[in-house]
Amino acid sequence: MSNFILGLDVGTTSVKVVLLETGSRSEAATQTLPTKCDLSDSSGIKAKEQDTGRIVDAVNRCLGLLPADKLQRVSRIGVTGQMHGVLFWKAKSGCDWSDRDFFTARDTSQLITWQDGRCSSDFLSSLPKPDSHLSMATGFGCATIFWYMKHRPEFLEAFTAAGTIQDYLVSMLCGLEGCVMTPQNAASWGFFNTSSNQWNENILKDAGFPLHLLPRCVSSGSLAGQTCSSWHGIPAGTPVGAALGDFQCSVYSCMSARTDAVLNISTSAQLTFTMPADFKPLDSPDPASSIAYFPYFDSSYLAVAASLNGGNVLATFVEMLKAWMRDLGMYYY
Repeated sequence: MSNFILGLDVGTTSVKVVLLETGSRSEAATQTLPTKCDLSDSSGIKAKEQDTGRIVDAVNRCLGLLPADKLQRVSRIGVTGQMHGVLFWKAKSGCDWSDRDFFTARDTSQLITWQDGRCSSDFLSSLPKPDSHLSMATGFGCATIFWYMKHRPEFLEAFTAAGTIQDYLVSMLCGLEGCVMTPQNAASWGFFNTSSNQWNENILKDAGFPLHLLPRCVSSGSLAGQTCSSWHGIPAGTPVGAALGDFQCSVYSCMSARTDAVLNISTSAQLTFTMPADFKPLDSPDPASSIAYFPYFDSSYLAVAASLNGGNVLATFVEMLKAWMRDLGMYYY
């Protein structure tokens, strides 16, 4: 009887799950659900946050739609999701299993997403210079933490761990006291050197950054641990991979040869190809360049040209049409 691999993607607008048969790698079942987790911003700081509880609920509902007999034969779990954003939680009470076959969110912040705009260009320029070949931007995890340090330091005191939404899910599944993170997600936070695979700890320490919130880095493709409990029928003790970046996973899924170029259109859009195995990026970002180099697998890099206007443009257009119809007194479905 065949076993299965569970893949889980926590995107900006939806959750997607897939079961792959381990021998043939053929698709056995798949489900997609919208998260409907966006929170309105009444703060005036251009915040872009999502409800963590709704995201976890969408994950649970998606898993609940998969065939129960196949979930009982899952032998490995892989998790990916939206990059750059940051979620805070209390390490020992970040979720609640409470005699169920799934967990719910507890003692967490909302997810501050990659679309968050609270870090102005003036604020970003006031931060210490990172030891990284990638530029900093608003919505990046470390920039957001710096913003809270300045504007709401008491907020950070309530939490002991931080990561992306996919890192949080892996940590809860494995019952980890802290957070583990791959270079793919760490690079999307800023203040991370992809050549040494280390955080800029000295730079951050000198700036008073709460170093205890930095996840422990493990290589992309490695295991984070094992499920600490039965999860929707998936046996306890099932290996769980450390969470990966959704962009890298989307490229990996459709690049059949290293010479291929991939156009990825999701919430944003990117054109990318792999660099030669011996390629190393410059020590610091080139502000005039439209190309960035993202960490991939096996110490390699992807050359990326990002437009940042994929599916989010369509979503904005649809919302505009709906607003027009409301203003005209018309109903829509």
